[in-house]
Amino acid sequence: MKKIIIILTSFVLLLPHAAQANYAQRKDVQKFIDQMVDKHNFDRIVLNQWMAKAKKLDGVLESIARPAEKTLTWERYRPIFLKEKRIKLGKEFMQKNSALLERAEKETGVSKSIITAIIGVETYYGRHKGKTSVFDSLVTLGFDYPPRAKFFRSELEQFLLLAREVDIDVSSIKGSYAGAMGMPQFISSSYRAYAVDFDGDGKRDLWDSKADVIGSVANYFKKHGWQRGGDVVHRARVKHDLKDATRNKLEPHTSIADFRHQGVVINKAFADDVKATLVTLEGKEGTEHWMGLKNFYVITRYNHSALYAMAVYQLSQELEK
Repeated sequence: MKKIIIILTSFVLLLPHAAQANYAQRKDVQKFIDQMVDKHNFDRIVLNQWMAKAKKLDGVLESIARPAEKTLTWERYRPIFLKEKRIKLGKEFMQKNSALLERAEKETGVSKSIITAIIGVETYYGRHKGKTSVFDSLVTLGFDYPPRAKFFRSELEQFLLLAREVDIDVSSIKGSYAGAMGMPQFISSSYRAYAVDFDGDGKRDLWDSKADVIGSVANYFKKHGWQRGGDVVHRARVKHDLKDATRNKLEPHTSIADFRHQGVVINKAFADDVKATLVTLEGKEGTEHWMGLKNFYVITRYNHSALYAMAVYQLSQELEK
């Protein structure tokens, strides 16, 4: 009898948790569904069915709380992406897709090596596109991750619109834990805004069309202000501690002339009025200082991290050798 009581008690304790697992029963989810119906004319019954099947992914919540860009130093981050095999495969990718890369560079001004490096860093040239349900991930982050719930609910909205536009099953799409998709790992809003039909088949396919992937990455950079032939980043030396310049702001904010006046040594001639940011990284040989220019900032629009931008840039340099 005692054993039966314990089992029943455990069952009762689990009921609230089980109820919470059905997203369709939550008021905040119903409010979201109302918005999708009113704003975009979605079918309420279908949305309720999708939300009822959505799974809360605890692993996604754990991953979003400790991204590598915020937990690793440059010394540990750099070797992940600057491996010989990634460089070798990148050169092979450039050779196999040379015509597409040449065309993309000519039309947008974005270098072949930068386009390739982005794809190499994001998915190992299409080998690692992600295995997480994008729908479940966005639902989890949109309704159970308060720090960025507004952003991820917006991405969930964009994902549902994208699925309707390209006629895909929302439950079938896999990607990263943060909802990024395809070879270039575009989030839903970026897919809708920047993906292009580069092969002219009437579709924007970032999973299987190398042409669309290459054209879309190039278009993303062009739309964010990439400067054709412009510098990305340049090594610098700092004579003494700086109060404002070492905050690792991603966007260029101070003129080269002002940096030099503060004691920053740059072994390259830049116009005095060129804006830059001083990036400080802890590398294998100690502290490194780099001057980030406009194109460095554009790379960070893909991933808002100086570590990420530096990895992409240095991989691109290796691919050009």
